[in-house]
Amino acid sequence: MESFARLYKGMSLTLQKKITIDDTALNYGSGKIENLFATPRLVAFMVEACAQLIDPTLPDGFVSIGNSINVEHYKPTLLGSTVTVAVTISGFDHGKYQFEMKAYDEYGQIGDGTHSRSLVHYESFMHKAQAREYANFKAV
Repeated sequence: MESFARLYKGMSLTLQKKITIDDTALNYGSGKIENLFATPRLVAFMVEACAQLIDPTLPDGFVSIGNSINVEHYKPTLLGSTVTVAVTISGFDHGKYQFEMKAYDEYGQIGDGTHSRSLVHYESFMHKAQAREYANFKAV
């Protein structure tokens, strides 16, 4: 069994991003407002932070994959603002890690949520994905 001892409850990471036109609701198809930070982009940024927190600590050949996410985006953020995401490992069980996530702009908290990620051996996982595709291809 591989060792994941470098991951621990309370481990955290903070990332910042300046909001550009590529991050807006209009660009993501999640609304018609062209100068507001998109909820799908917030979710992606939170997931990115979680992956960046744990993936560099994993043994060779292992990666983390997302399992579930629950995010509430409750304050608008304008184009040009800076968003800060803070993620923390809140628990783990049998290779599945849970995260608490918070997001802020210059004026306060804009969202929060939870996320879980599993640790998998990359080659084995990809083999399963390819076998699944092949099985479905044969069924057609």
